[in-house]
Amino acid sequence: MIQEFKDKVVVISGGLGDIGRAIAQAFLAAEAIVCIGDKSSMAEAIERWPFLGEATSRVSYHTVDVADPLSVETWITDCRKLYGGISICIANAARVTLKKYSEISNSEWKDEMGVNLDGAFFVANTCARAFVTDKIPGNIVFLGSWAAHAVHENLPAYSVSKAAVRMLCQTMALEYAAQGIRVNEIAPGYVNAGLSKVVWSKDPRLQTEAAAVVPLGTILESEEIADQVLWMCSSACRQMTGASIVLDGGLSLIRP
Repeated sequence: MIQEFKDKVVVISGGLGDIGRAIAQAFLAAEAIVCIGDKSSMAEAIERWPFLGEATSRVSYHTVDVADPLSVETWITDCRKLYGGISICIANAARVTLKKYSEISNSEWKDEMGVNLDGAFFVANTCARAFVTDKIPGNIVFLGSWAAHAVHENLPAYSVSKAAVRMLCQTMALEYAAQGIRVNEIAPGYVNAGLSKVVWSKDPRLQTEAAAVVPLGTILESEEIADQVLWMCSSACRQMTGASIVLDGGLSLIRP
């Protein structure tokens, strides 16, 4: 499976985060060419991931605001100029506000929808149009969430945005199927990444308590998600489109 990604161009939004970086590293290990986009400056990006400062033609970094369609268009255009046609798009950028409806502000709601939903659309659809133009039967993978499949009282904006991404995946899959473009979603549960990783590293008991809630009793690692992304983009899944794969250890089964 890994060999089929050799020299394929992969676009990853939110590529500096734990999950995005794991996906980037997995594709690089498979000899793909990776074009990373994130909100940080180049200097900040190199500080977070020193590898980006090394001289290599296999990876590039671009500062991009996924909530701004012009910023996304510029990024994708630059990637195509650098490497030629894009084959894989990973719409991964996201943000989360841990506030209930009674607490969240209008601007916080708008910002979260801007990144999680609008940003996912701008990145995926810009790549899809590039696939069509370049006559490439590409792959799009959205990073969703178990929170789109089960109600969570402290994540209203996040849950709504990810539920919308789930339908975005299905509607895009239907429209672009005629061009041979596959569109799918991976919906992780609790992941040892991002804010959760920071909190759990300070108090490991909280991670143990979180794992105890999950029916399978385990927490996902970013690398496990990356493995699933590569599998979903491989020829092993050539008949899969419009699918949402829930990787939550059964969490959504007990929080309907």
